[in-house]
Amino acid sequence: MTPLLDAAEQLSREELAVLQLERLRATLRHAYANVGHYRTAFDRAGLRPEDCRTLADLARFPFTAKTDLRDNYPFGMFAVDQSEVRRVHASSGTTGRPTVVGYTQRDLDIWADVVARSIRAAGGRPGHKVHVAYGYGLFTGGLGAHYGAERLGCTVIPASGGMTARQVQLIQDFRPEIIMVTPSYMLTLLDEFERQGVDPRTTSLRVGIFGAEPWTEEMRREIEERFAIDAVDIYGLSEVMGPGVAQECVETKDGLHIWEDHFYPEVVDPFTGEVLPDGAEGELVFTSLTKEAMPVIRYRTRDLTRLLPGTARVFRRMEKITGRSDDMVILRGVNLFPTQIEEIVLRTPGVAPHFQLRLTREGRMDALTVRAEARADATSAQRVDAVRAIASAVKDGVGVSVAVEVVDPGTLERSVGKIKRIVDLRPH
Repeated sequence: MTPLLDAAEQLSREELAVLQLERLRATLRHAYANVGHYRTAFDRAGLRPEDCRTLADLARFPFTAKTDLRDNYPFGMFAVDQSEVRRVHASSGTTGRPTVVGYTQRDLDIWADVVARSIRAAGGRPGHKVHVAYGYGLFTGGLGAHYGAERLGCTVIPASGGMTARQVQLIQDFRPEIIMVTPSYMLTLLDEFERQGVDPRTTSLRVGIFGAEPWTEEMRREIEERFAIDAVDIYGLSEVMGPGVAQECVETKDGLHIWEDHFYPEVVDPFTGEVLPDGAEGELVFTSLTKEAMPVIRYRTRDLTRLLPGTARVFRRMEKITGRSDDMVILRGVNLFPTQIEEIVLRTPGVAPHFQLRLTREGRMDALTVRAEARADATSAQRVDAVRAIASAVKDGVGVSVAVEVVDPGTLERSVGKIKRIVDLRPH
């Protein structure tokens, strides 16, 4: 498939760097002049915006953490007058105050542009129908995907989350070519197709654009084989913009190209904060280059990845997120991420791609139980074999012993958004 490129996607690396530095310096000036938090942080570090003379100078400036956004709840991080804010979004706030973000009309236009670019990179074209099953509301997923698809010239089916049986019916009746949804909910839709006796491979869907949670190559293969579609990754987070910060290109499927004309990436050591060279794995950090209502400077995403050269586009790529520094489980001295377990579950015969990790404490020792659902057609012998296979693979691949339970289909709670992989039952 020959990619269609806009003007920014055709820049050379040298031309892009000139544009980035110009926009970065303007962003630093804007943040320092209009956001008390940044003025205080820069002053404390002995820095002024004019001290950024090269892109490398950004590493001298202080990080922004999610706690900074919560400490300035609700609108303390805004850099424009309230009268200029056209929309607000917010995180769920499950671990404290929600993080609130704001958008000017120009911000919303740029957001629609980068999501449209993302859908186009995934293989979407004007005239395609896009089934949006991300949640709408304060979560950025639904509306972000919605307006981006419209900007590209697509027809939007705003299904939102939930009502799974109805969604399956709409996909059959409206015949969309593209679906945008979390990968875990796509598996829930897959289960519903099969429950209704419909072969998922016979649907009109040709491309799935999946984001909002980490997912593995094994899950990609599972979805592509059982749906007969191209499954590609989209990345974003509300604090930086929403979906559309980076996108995997359908012709290569080799990581997500970051739209570097709007979002400047760094990868840092999660513990020291030191900037790492391209190719080294660490924590992803973003600085917005064009946001008006709420610029962010060196925002620590807690997502773990590495930066790689561009392939299908001039922009650098980030590898699929392998996990989050704050989702890491340290079990008896061993670092473990849910994506490691997902890879094992997905390649184990007899179990479905639905699993959950339960942390408990036995005496003074932490213990982990992997609960995986059996496939509907799994025999008792296959269930027994799956328990042994998963336990052995975790021990050999991760280096820690875990308990394994294979439970009946439909036992684990389904999610219409981000799936909760870890249930911590330890006393605090």
